[in-house]
Amino acid sequence: MPLSVKEIENAKPRSKPWKLHDERGLYLQIAPSGSKRWHHRYSFQGQKKKISYGGFPDVSLKSARTKRDEARALIAEGTDPLKQRQEQRLEYKVASENTFGAIAREFIAKRANDGDKAISPTTRKKNEWLLSLLEPKLGRVPVRDIEPPQLLSALQEIQDSGRRETARRCRSFVSRVLTYAIVTGRAKSNPAPTLQRVLVAPSVRHHPAIVDPNELGDLLRAIDGYKGIASTNAALKLSAHVFQRPGEIRTMRWIDIDLEAAIWTIPAERTKMRREHRVPLSRQAIAIIRSMEHVAEYSEYVFPSFNPKKPLSENAVNQALKRLGYGDVMTAHGFRTTASSLLNESGGFHPDAIERSLAHQDANAVRAAYNRAQYWDERVHMMQWWSDKLDSLLRANAASASQ
Repeated sequence: MPLSVKEIENAKPRSKPWKLHDERGLYLQIAPSGSKRWHHRYSFQGQKKKISYGGFPDVSLKSARTKRDEARALIAEGTDPLKQRQEQRLEYKVASENTFGAIAREFIAKRANDGDKAISPTTRKKNEWLLSLLEPKLGRVPVRDIEPPQLLSALQEIQDSGRRETARRCRSFVSRVLTYAIVTGRAKSNPAPTLQRVLVAPSVRHHPAIVDPNELGDLLRAIDGYKGIASTNAALKLSAHVFQRPGEIRTMRWIDIDLEAAIWTIPAERTKMRREHRVPLSRQAIAIIRSMEHVAEYSEYVFPSFNPKKPLSENAVNQALKRLGYGDVMTAHGFRTTASSLLNESGGFHPDAIERSLAHQDANAVRAAYNRAQYWDERVHMMQWWSDKLDSLLRANAASASQ
């Protein structure tokens, strides 16, 4: 005989668990504590089994019967409802462990320990920063459940805050993480590439740079008179002479410099293109580096910060340029543009030699492999010519100012 709600509500606990039976295997078990839970006994392929549906009154009589009928329908189709529930719980557990946030952190850690292809500490920090922007909306979402509208919403929120370039970088980062998830068997699709044309293209911004020789002379004279800490002074001066990427200069290590051979070898893991880059050092560049030899006893870095275990901060050179009044017209990265422009205008050097000195990636892979070993002698000559040119501009400006 089927149960009634009133009968269930009036059922009192006893010294031992007891049951109130409904129909088709459904029953309510009342514990000595007074709790009441729904259970369903059934047979599947000759085996007696039991599945639970939760407690009363959270699961009403009507809901318990619905769950029972759904289970009976599965049995009729040849599916064990208990096994299906166990599989669903396992899938949920796997999904909850394989969220975008968890997979992204795993991906970042793997890339940081990827042998010769390992990303630099700076790149790892940037990836962690991108993840922090995405986590509020995607962090707890299973990677297999990420759909284009959900991803687009997260990216548009970043874009609408005025950070178009950051949104573009976030999309690229998500794409790399989801590709990794697919390869490791935890996702089946990657919607990130399809959103590339949906985001608003960022405005192209060029690093401010001085390309007029007379204005460069003014800047060099200002730099020569700058009174900052020793690391900043030397890094600022060297930036003009070697025109390498600011991050490579500020993290320059003594172990990478051969002063006798006048060569600075930047390891592959510290370069943007992930390939070793050798820089010929002019006499002036060597003199600037030697001015920092006193720090070699306590720091691996040529330009340490106040904490000798760390290199000069990322903004030190740019802040110095701002203090000199050049913040709007010159940046640390701008020294690369300055050198490229004036070296090309001089007509004295092969464009490929200039590009190799700047460590730019050749779009033609075969040509890049060939040119990698080319122009060394010309580059040695060019770096000395450039330093001499800077000195002549500095002297000319100083002489003009004294008149």
